[in-house]
Amino acid sequence: MKRIQDRYSYALIVLRGLVKTDFKLRYQGSFLGVAWSVLKPLMLFAVMYVVFGKFLRMTDGTPTYPVVLLLGICSWNFVAEATSIGLHAIVDRGDLLRKIHFPNYIVVVSATCGSMISLAINYVVVLIFALFNHVQFTWRVLLLPLNVIQLWALALGMALIFSTMYAYYRDIAHIWEVLQQLIFYGMPIIYPLSYVTSKGGFYAEVARYELLNPIAQTIQDIRHNFIAPETQPTVWNQFGHWWVPAIPLALTVILLWVGIHVFRVNSRKFAEVM
Repeated sequence: MKRIQDRYSYALIVLRGLVKTDFKLRYQGSFLGVAWSVLKPLMLFAVMYVVFGKFLRMTDGTPTYPVVLLLGICSWNFVAEATSIGLHAIVDRGDLLRKIHFPNYIVVVSATCGSMISLAINYVVVLIFALFNHVQFTWRVLLLPLNVIQLWALALGMALIFSTMYAYYRDIAHIWEVLQQLIFYGMPIIYPLSYVTSKGGFYAEVARYELLNPIAQTIQDIRHNFIAPETQPTVWNQFGHWWVPAIPLALTVILLWVGIHVFRVNSRKFAEVM
């Protein structure tokens, strides 16, 4: 028992050190430093709001829409950043893994934890925007930590799978870059889901079934619970059957399990292929 406790204590120490080092190195050499973790989503938000909100009029018609848009962009940026950095984690830390003996998965987990720090900073900015927009918070804010945990589980599952694939096939990095763009513009991140569902017909049905995608489901739940429960459709209020919301939750668990399994099976071969 003591040996197991010592092993976990050692793993936590290594994880803490890697998270701290990665976060410091992420913006090393830049003039603004950590401020870029806030400025990047804000700049993207400004562009998307002008294009989609002002010119294309793709809004939900409420004063809280800008905050909802910013929240969606920040949440998606976490997934994109955690998976992209996690994808390179094993290869980039190859020398360290060969010199020091510790569980390989820690370098992938540390990448997602570093992105969680950026996400927390971004959510503070979203909160400030929400206060200035006189958002009326509800008790559903208490559900936000559960939503963030699910989002982190999704990012970790994908990062474990991608980092394993990247050790063998470097092409996966380029493929994931393209897929990120497709997901970003295809899911209700920059456009409100209610904008589509309110029109009815075939596209409204397709939009509703988008919520079965666990990434879309989680981001919509975050928006619903944090900012606008009245205007944000979720998988919980768009389907009449009680078992439908269980689908994206089950997919999250399956994705994380597959990521852990694939990583564990291949982790012993990393030193050989790198």
